[in-house]
Amino acid sequence: MELLFLALLILLMAWALGSGFPVAFALPGSAIVTIAIAALAGYLFAGHTDAFFAQGGPEQWLRAGVTNLRGIYWEVERDTLIAIPLFIFMGIMLQRSKIAEDLLVTMAQLFGPVPGGLGISVVFVGALLAATTGIVGATVVAMGLISLPAMLRNNYSKPLATGTIAASGTLGQIIPPSIVLIILADQLASAVDQASTTRKALYKSTTGELSMPSSFDVVSTSAGEMFLGALVPGLVLVGLYMLFILIYALIRPSVAPAVHNESGFNRDFYKRLFLALVPPLALIFLVLGSIITGIATVNQAGAIGAAGALLMAGYRLTDGQKHSYTPSIIALASVAVILLTISNFNTNVRAIGADANVLAIAVAAVASAALVIALVWSAWRTYVLDDTLRGVMVETAKTTSLVFIILLGAAMLTAAFRAFGGEDLVREFLNSMPGGFWMKFLIVMLVIFILGFFLDFIEIAVVVVPIVSPILLADPQANITAVWLGVMIGLNIQTSFLTPPFGFALFYLRGVAPMSVRTLDIYKGVVPFISLQLIALVIVGGFPPLVNYLPTRVSLLSETAPPPRNPRLQYCVEEYVFNALDESGAKIKASVAKLRELDTSYIPKDMAGNLSKALDGADESFALIEDVRTTEAAVREAAGLYAPLHDEVRAIQRDAGRIDEDIEALKTTLRRLHGDDEKTVSRREKLEARIAGLEKERDDLLATVPGSWEESHTAFAKLTKAEENARNMFRRTVDGAYEPVLELVAVLEATEAYGELSGQLTGLRAVVASGDPAAVQDAIKQVEGAFGDVEGAGDVRSALSKVRRLFSKGEPDRTDAAAQLEDAIGVYEEDLSWRKRASAELLPAIVAYEADIRGTIGLRQLQKFPREQALSVARCSSSHRNLSLSF
Repeated sequence: MELLFLALLILLMAWALGSGFPVAFALPGSAIVTIAIAALAGYLFAGHTDAFFAQGGPEQWLRAGVTNLRGIYWEVERDTLIAIPLFIFMGIMLQRSKIAEDLLVTMAQLFGPVPGGLGISVVFVGALLAATTGIVGATVVAMGLISLPAMLRNNYSKPLATGTIAASGTLGQIIPPSIVLIILADQLASAVDQASTTRKALYKSTTGELSMPSSFDVVSTSAGEMFLGALVPGLVLVGLYMLFILIYALIRPSVAPAVHNESGFNRDFYKRLFLALVPPLALIFLVLGSIITGIATVNQAGAIGAAGALLMAGYRLTDGQKHSYTPSIIALASVAVILLTISNFNTNVRAIGADANVLAIAVAAVASAALVIALVWSAWRTYVLDDTLRGVMVETAKTTSLVFIILLGAAMLTAAFRAFGGEDLVREFLNSMPGGFWMKFLIVMLVIFILGFFLDFIEIAVVVVPIVSPILLADPQANITAVWLGVMIGLNIQTSFLTPPFGFALFYLRGVAPMSVRTLDIYKGVVPFISLQLIALVIVGGFPPLVNYLPTRVSLLSETAPPPRNPRLQYCVEEYVFNALDESGAKIKASVAKLRELDTSYIPKDMAGNLSKALDGADESFALIEDVRTTEAAVREAAGLYAPLHDEVRAIQRDAGRIDEDIEALKTTLRRLHGDDEKTVSRREKLEARIAGLEKERDDLLATVPGSWEESHTAFAKLTKAEENARNMFRRTVDGAYEPVLELVAVLEATEAYGELSGQLTGLRAVVASGDPAAVQDAIKQVEGAFGDVEGAGDVRSALSKVRRLFSKGEPDRTDAAAQLEDAIGVYEEDLSWRKRASAELLPAIVAYEADIRGTIGLRQLQKFPREQALSVARCSSSHRNLSLSF
């Protein structure tokens, strides 16, 4: 019966959406009505309202939608969606202030002389507007009103002209900043948590291990990473559009003729070009650049964009008037002063004690006040001129409210879908498909593409993505990242704006196109661009680094980058180290041999011994690399035969697990049956028979496991364990080969600071001889602190502590205290002697050796990746690794 109500839920939602009922009410309305009908049917036909729910009851699921929304979006840490109204405000403000119009006119004149130039200019402007506004409707309408008449006047093919405008207007859905990407990032953040739990449970059930290695966990994402991941695919799509128009125009010049600029490329033209192109590009740089460099979060970048759009609107609405650019100039000067001040002075109010800092804080405060004045001035202009600010605020409030109401409705619909077992049904269907992950992925992509013919992008993002993405993310076969999945879904969702009959871009363009352009022309025009979008989807799907590389690179080069010891990065770190040692191994071996020839007999035995062991470890690491490569090759060779058997057995075990779940559900129902009446006894017998049948089916299924499985699995597990042991041995060895070298360098480089403490130490003789016990303790403690700041001075510090403790219990034996102080001074002088000699004889060679091994043998011990290593690890990590044989 649950399936009946699940079908009713889907049919109700489809009917409500198809009849034009508002999406914000169609989604929760379908959920509420279906849950109510299921509860009523359960009460009438089964005696209780919970009867026809997969689990729980109507009250639980009616509350679940709102509870989930509150639990997710009302958390203080969950502030991703704050960026939505900021970016919407930025887009609508730029559209209302005619910035888009200036861009279209100027770019058309610039690209016109090129075959297909008007079409290429539309794509170029569409990409710029996508990176500044991201509002599809506004972009398509603006380009339809300005560019379409010009293209038709110059004998452009109607299908090509309309298709170019409609497709270019949708670029705002994939080129950041994009509302779709923010919503997808938010949905995928929850999906990652579910997928991680599922993958850990899978690992535990298949291996018997209680905990899963962190390197096997699902990689999460954020709105900032989604922006970075979508940037290159968006540019690939722009390139495909431009290339198609250019080639089409070259093959058939009559459909997209070149248009020459009648006014010519004179000084006035380049001035207009500068004013039309540079401010939007600057805004793009500020918004995306601040995210990429880690200066600002997505929310802060949205605020930057909104402020920038306000300044641009302020001078554009007063174009030609006196002081039209004054607020923008004040704002730019203020930002420059602020950046200059904070980069050269400490503007933290806690550091206000220094005169220079006081002046810097005062200057920064004045510049901040000037920036606020510029923003208020621009806002006042937009308020009094054409009531622009009020219109933008109203549209922003409407659009933002629509998004959040849909999110609430989608949360309720998703809760209802789960109430009737829909999520389990989808999971079982996808997991039962042959072909593994990629078959599941293709089915999901096909479903999203088909839904795009009928549903809007928000509906797909908030209804479909939470259901299917945990299933795809949990699969270890492809081990995809959430950012890659989000960008792939975003590219796919983008087609929903172009696919007939409900593509919104088609409706927008139809509304502003002249009567001479038929609807069929628009439909014909978008077909090649839909094909190009699917080609882009295939390119990005086949080459994941297009998405993953930039977020990974930015992460590894940021101030908050994970250290090289991060378990998730070890495979790629070792790939870099192995290759680097192949190239520089001879040089490192020569450095090791040179160090062994040096005399270390006069330095402390523990240091000399540790240095000798470190050099042995450096030599040994080359052999250990070969061990790792040998075991890795053995695993790779065995995987060819083991993988098909593994997949077959795991599929059987998954099917058996689903039967076990059905058996457990029936047993739960059986335990709840009470009474000895005929009806109850009959139902109990049926349930027992059903359980027995399922148990036999499960046993028969498990009996089909090939007899060679246990032997093959054990043999492959030994090989993988051998590789793991080889890698762990290499890691321990290189760590031990670098730490003593680093410590010795630190000790010897501190020789000068160590020598400067002689006066303080010898000055204690007079204090110990006649000083008050409390004063003696304070004096010794102060000198102890000075030695504590010097690397390798622990022996002297310990000796001083013994002297100080003599004075902690009153008046000590001064002679004994003086003798122990002399012992401490003796230790100091002995240490200083060998330090000075070692600094002259050993330090240059050891420093050179440490520099040679720092980026290879010593890489794991560094706090942060050097640039070369970070880029290499980013390239390696941006590809997906199949982990299925570890499960």
